[in-house]
Amino acid sequence: MSYDYFDTTRGRMLLVSSERGLAGAYFVGQKYYPKLSEGWQRDRKGLRQAKRELTEYLAGKRRRFSVPLDPQGTAFQRAVWREIAKVPFGKTISYGELACRAGFPGSARAAGAATGRNPLSVIVPCHRIVGSNGSLTGYAGGLAKKKAFLALEAA
Repeated sequence: MSYDYFDTTRGRMLLVSSERGLAGAYFVGQKYYPKLSEGWQRDRKGLRQAKRELTEYLAGKRRRFSVPLDPQGTAFQRAVWREIAKVPFGKTISYGELACRAGFPGSARAAGAATGRNPLSVIVPCHRIVGSNGSLTGYAGGLAKKKAFLALEAA
C-alpha cells in the first residue's frame, strides 16, 4: 500500500492506495481513522488523480469521481458502498432505502454501520445518506463536514 497526506479546504486527509486503486480517503482524526501499517510506503508524488478530483469536487467543479477504487471490507460492506456510490450528486436517500438497494431490506442499522465504515470519504458519498425523516445522522468525519458537503452539492 502507498499513502500520502492531502490538505483540502475541509481538512487534512490521508489517501491510501493499493495496486488496484484508491483504498482509502480519510479525514485526519475521523472515526475509524487507520493506523499506518508496516510496509506502507509514503508516495508524495502519487495519488495525483485522487487529489485532482477531490480538489475539483471541493471547488464545485466535479460531480462524479472516476479514480479507480479498491475499498477493503466484507461482502456486505462492499455491497452497501457500491450503492452509496450510485446516489446522484445533490440527492439523498435514507439508510433504509440504502439497505433495500443493497439487497438487504430491513437492515437499515446494518447499512448504517457499513456506511460509517466507508473508507472512501467524499468519493463514495456517504454524506448523502440521511435518517428516515431526512435528518442528518452520523458521519465519520463529523456532522459539520456532512452539512458542508450537502450544502456544496445544493449550490
